[in-house]
Amino acid sequence: MTDCDVLVLGSGSGALAAALRAARGGLSVIVAEKTEKLGGTSAMSGAGTWVPANAIARAAGVEDSEAEALAYIRAVSPEGWGETEDELWQAFVATAPKMLDFLGEATPLSFALVDEPDPISEGTGGKSFGRMLSPGALSRRILGVHAKALRRSTLPHLFTYQEVVATDPYHHPLRAGLRLWPKLLWRWLTDAGGQGTALMTGLLKGCLDAGCHVQTGLRAVALSQDATGGVTGAEFERADGTRLTIAARRGVVIATGGFEWDEAMRRKHFPGPLDRLGSPRTNTGDGQKLAEAAGARLDRMDQANIHPCLPTRYEGQPHGLPMVFQAEPHSIVVDRHGRRFVSESDFNIGEAMDRRDPATGEPLHLPVWLIADRRFLKRSAPFRWYAAYEKDWIVEAPTLRELAARIGLPAEALAETVARFNGFCDAGRDADFRRGESAWESYKSHGPEGKLGRIEEGPFLALSMNRSILGTKGGARTNAKGQVLRPDGSVISGLYAAGLAMANPFGTRSIGAGTTIGPNMTWGYICAETMLRENRGAG
Repeated sequence: MTDCDVLVLGSGSGALAAALRAARGGLSVIVAEKTEKLGGTSAMSGAGTWVPANAIARAAGVEDSEAEALAYIRAVSPEGWGETEDELWQAFVATAPKMLDFLGEATPLSFALVDEPDPISEGTGGKSFGRMLSPGALSRRILGVHAKALRRSTLPHLFTYQEVVATDPYHHPLRAGLRLWPKLLWRWLTDAGGQGTALMTGLLKGCLDAGCHVQTGLRAVALSQDATGGVTGAEFERADGTRLTIAARRGVVIATGGFEWDEAMRRKHFPGPLDRLGSPRTNTGDGQKLAEAAGARLDRMDQANIHPCLPTRYEGQPHGLPMVFQAEPHSIVVDRHGRRFVSESDFNIGEAMDRRDPATGEPLHLPVWLIADRRFLKRSAPFRWYAAYEKDWIVEAPTLRELAARIGLPAEALAETVARFNGFCDAGRDADFRRGESAWESYKSHGPEGKLGRIEEGPFLALSMNRSILGTKGGARTNAKGQVLRPDGSVISGLYAAGLAMANPFGTRSIGAGTTIGPNMTWGYICAETMLRENRGAG
């Protein structure tokens, strides 16, 4: 095919949500993926999906509303963001429940609630349960010839998200496996998976059933534009160097993911140390570059999904495995000055690590280190397995002073910090950062006593814990309809953006454990809804 109504660039959750809604609305759709693998970053994810005021929660007796969700977003988002994002927040809370209902009707996906609170549930409108969902397991075999093309993950996708929460395979892999072995065996035999595997299997199956044409190996190199600057399609390059132009009568949706694997872009917008990246290596900012070349304003380029990552390998190369490991007993996190600066259990520890100097834009805390005593390594067999992928990651020393010398921290400051933390352990409360006391932290740690623990038994350990990025969240600035805007605020006719390729209204600060996947799909859905209602939109 060389023409269609809707051309979608990318094949992640935002892309396929847009493609599916457009196709089910009667439009012809081409999904163009530059790699030979489908699913993007979403296929590698845990598929935690944050959707407030959803029907599944309502059926379970959970009281929630769009008004409460909007109040929560406004209360816990970074100061000043409402000036530019409030209109988009309103569109999200109004549309996300409809998007979830639509997926239930148009795909084999079956979402269920996850027993997790909002990460900042103490905020106005926050909820302790009901907004976090994830899909049940699905077999890749339902995709037919496309099954082998679905991107695999570094995460254990034999488990669903709900099962990970309930059994904690990170700390208790054998217990979790024994408890669930009949299900896990069946999934292995049927090539089934949960989390991102299930999500993208269901979305892709829905798209194929709706008549979407899914094409791999097509790298978009330019957007086609008319005399007014409106976007009319895109030009692609195949692996063999040949070119192809696809015309799009209604519009082009950029949903190509982040730019974290483009070193120049990453260094520009995220200066300072970096530990690992946890997304496909093909996330090189194609969509951001295409949009800017077409006249779009790029925004929020310094925002990202920043999450602790263990070292692993993916497709034969060093990679990051998203995993919370820094909140174990007998450990703390310190900055380059040897001081604590955040609760180690804070869901938004990535935001704290990435805090910048307002004047220079340089990181305030990096490099960051996890400091622990020898008991830290006894908590998790999987941790020791993954740590082996980087032989020099764990630095050991018989004393804290020697440890500080080996990693370049001020020895007196580190000793004072450890002594102060040990005093908090004795008192049973972290007076500085209230570690383990918020609803989220208490839920995850089963109370403060589950996470505090003196650091006193040598040898002492240090692990670098700088930013690890699962996906940048900056890109083309859009309006509440998903239409891409120029620097003067005018609409680029026929151009839309969703997911991590847009200036995401939920930046580095995560206000829900799934405030990537849920919003990404919602914005894809919004883009398609706009095309169905307005054809090409205003120029």
